[in-house]
Amino acid sequence: MKNQIKVYYDKEGDFLEISIGKPSKCYAAEMKPDVFVRKDEETDEIKSIGILNFKKRIEEDIDIELLFEGKISQFN
Repeated sequence: MKNQIKVYYDKEGDFLEISIGKPSKCYAAEMKPDVFVRKDEETDEIKSIGILNFKKRIEEDIDIELLFEGKISQFN
């Protein structure tokens, strides 16, 4: 699946990562404290979002706007 979404949580490190599509060479930018976005080096396409100290932030609102082109296919 081209735009497969994967969710990974490291309980010990309290780190959540949501990845989109196939892995590629990326650069990271901190959007706000402990919230990082990784973008493809060539296309600037968002490839993942990482949140440090996720458990501590669950009670807070985490506003992240994702922009997708095309349509999201139904998951099987």
